[in-house]
Amino acid sequence: MKNTKTLVVLGALTAIELIFLLTPIGTIPIGPLSITLGIIPVAIAAIAVGPVGGLIVGSVFGIMSFLQCFGIGVPSGMGAVLAGIDPFLAFVQRFVPRALDGLLCGFIFRGVSAANKNVACFVTGFCSAFINTALFMGSLVLLFGRTEYVQGLMDGRNVLAFIVAFVGINAVVEMGVATFVVGLVGIALHSAKLIEAPRRA
Repeated sequence: MKNTKTLVVLGALTAIELIFLLTPIGTIPIGPLSITLGIIPVAIAAIAVGPVGGLIVGSVFGIMSFLQCFGIGVPSGMGAVLAGIDPFLAFVQRFVPRALDGLLCGFIFRGVSAANKNVACFVTGFCSAFINTALFMGSLVLLFGRTEYVQGLMDGRNVLAFIVAFVGINAVVEMGVATFVVGLVGIALHSAKLIEAPRRA
């Protein structure tokens, strides 16, 4: 019964993830970046199923993010350029941060929920957006920082100044939305006993 419930939850969250990434519903483009709601199902999976659940839905997010480089779903202008430079590195840059985001959020929720389950839901929502942005931008600089394209975006700024200026309000809005939505959904799921709270060590 528990395995069935887990599969149903993962299936539903994966379906929502695909809807967000294949249609404009989950993406709000602003300049070369976009505010994405794709992190929300990843964080909820991390809360509902744990690190493995977060990893699974995060991996779906990562694969779809890479496919967006080729116009599948909501096209990514930056992704198209990066895939044109090096498809393999573009896959790593798009996939790994999203998969790790889900995995790490699962552990974060487990750790914080030992103190307070409700607070853990909001913290996980915030961390899902923060980690996604940090890993995405960090891998962009690490893997493509010496390319003419990224050097042009950096415009002589150091790495930290570039990341802060580049993500700007996008990251702030994503963190706010993720914190609020994931927090409320996580609490609602636990209150409705649709998912179980992690056991304390």
